[in-house]
Amino acid sequence: VSADAAIFAELYPQLRRFAAVVAPREVDPDDLVQDGLERTLRKHSLSSLTNAKAYLFRVILNLASNERRGLMRARRAFSRLSSEDTAEPAYPSDLTELLRLPSPQRAMLYLREVQGFTYREIASLLGMSEEAVAKASRRARARLSDELREDSI
Repeated sequence: VSADAAIFAELYPQLRRFAAVVAPREVDPDDLVQDGLERTLRKHSLSSLTNAKAYLFRVILNLASNERRGLMRARRAFSRLSSEDTAEPAYPSDLTELLRLPSPQRAMLYLREVQGFTYREIASLLGMSEEAVAKASRRARARLSDELREDSI
């Protein structure tokens, strides 16, 4: 087994969970992981990267953001063509509000609240400053809190 295969086998469960958090609902997380790996291997071997996990997290996050933008454009175009009403679910869940957050904010909340990473670790994984991660995380938490509060009124 090559060094890259061993690195990927070790990282795959974490990459898959991360992709599931940051991916739009319509995108299979495994597709994001595969696309991220393919893009990475076109330029680098995993063993040559200083931090393969952080690099792949960043690639997956960028791909998820691109997918989200593309899907939003498609939804807007479709809504202009559609004559039907698109109603919200009768019983929305808290996940609906979470999925409204942009992928980077979801990623930060996931890494901080679920995985227990520090802001410094998240900054390293996502290629941002620690201050930017802390600020964006606070904004995401506040936005999510506001949306949940509005839905309960």
